[in-house]
Amino acid sequence: MSYLPPIIPATILGTLATVGVFLTFGAPSTALMAGPILVETPETPVAIELFTSQGCSSCPPADRVAAKLAKEENLVVISRPVTYWDRLGWKDTLAREENTKLQRDYAFQGLSGRNGVYTPQVVVDGQRGTVGSNEAIVRQYIKQSAKAPAALALRPQDDGSVIIGVAGDTSKAAHLTLVALDSHVSVKIGRGENGGRTVNYTNVVVDETRLGEWNGGKASFTITPNQLSHIGADRYALLLRSKNAGPILAARYVVRGEENGAS
Repeated sequence: MSYLPPIIPATILGTLATVGVFLTFGAPSTALMAGPILVETPETPVAIELFTSQGCSSCPPADRVAAKLAKEENLVVISRPVTYWDRLGWKDTLAREENTKLQRDYAFQGLSGRNGVYTPQVVVDGQRGTVGSNEAIVRQYIKQSAKAPAALALRPQDDGSVIIGVAGDTSKAAHLTLVALDSHVSVKIGRGENGGRTVNYTNVVVDETRLGEWNGGKASFTITPNQLSHIGADRYALLLRSKNAGPILAARYVVRGEENGAS
């Protein structure tokens, strides 16, 4: 197993130091490797949310784009299967009503690009929407979202908990959410538009836990070991989202120490 030190812009390092968050460079200690750690990235990660459905014949190409994007270290990719295609004869086995509500809230708030409630839809950083299979437009939006107004950093503790440092300047109130994910799910679909097909899904939402509120400046939050042991989840992400389905101000993956280097 290899370990690479995080590459963090100097401006972010200075900000994180002011909130008492320190990252160790070089080989990690045994205690560090035993607990959950942050997979750092060269740039502030961009959040990609895919609203998809097993009952949508146009969705598998978008699911493949999501799988491709999930391999890139500057992106946090989350699949959010929705419920409103269930009426066509196949109940989506991964769908959550919370995903459907979030997509409707996005449409109500108004996304730039292609707004509305449809599948497949990709929403980039909670601000821009497009057809999820249109990789060129998705990448265009990713470039436009390369800078975030906030930063997240993790400091693992010996007891397996993690202290999250949040820093940044924003006039918008936000909440920090821990998202439990299943990194890979294969589903054989029995009926509907995709009947007879086996479709692969990437980073599917299993559960979400609100960790607290943030109003800009310096703050810290804690993740307990139990919160990183959700049944059916093998990966986790942090989302700092403006309230009322607003823009995502920061995002990070969280994985267990033994997974570092494999993500």
